[in-house]
Amino acid sequence: MKRVALVEDNPDNRLLVRALLAGRFEVAEYTHGSEALAAFDKAIPDLVLLDISLPGMDGTEVLARLRAGPRTSEVPVIALTAQAMRGDRERLLRLGFDAYLAKPILDPDELLGAIEALL
Repeated sequence: MKRVALVEDNPDNRLLVRALLAGRFEVAEYTHGSEALAAFDKAIPDLVLLDISLPGMDGTEVLARLRAGPRTSEVPVIALTAQAMRGDRERLLRLGFDAYLAKPILDPDELLGAIEALL
């Protein structure tokens, strides 16, 4: 089973994603970027769902560190964010995210389709 890392500080969002991915993927959850990065030193996920607005280190910094790491540079990363203003999607894709999904997740098939396309 493929392993998806969910880096999200909101417990309701974690609960929703966990429910949507149950039975399809192994989900590892992290509430802070630094916590996720430390865990990735031990076990690299197959894909990362990464919130942008995290406490401490934001999602763009987490992404930059993933891309700079020799073992994590190729891991697909999906921006999972409430930043849904005009231009946000393009800006985040330019920063190196592989896909962008706006929160709240209204269409489970969109989330599943994005994950499956990158795996």
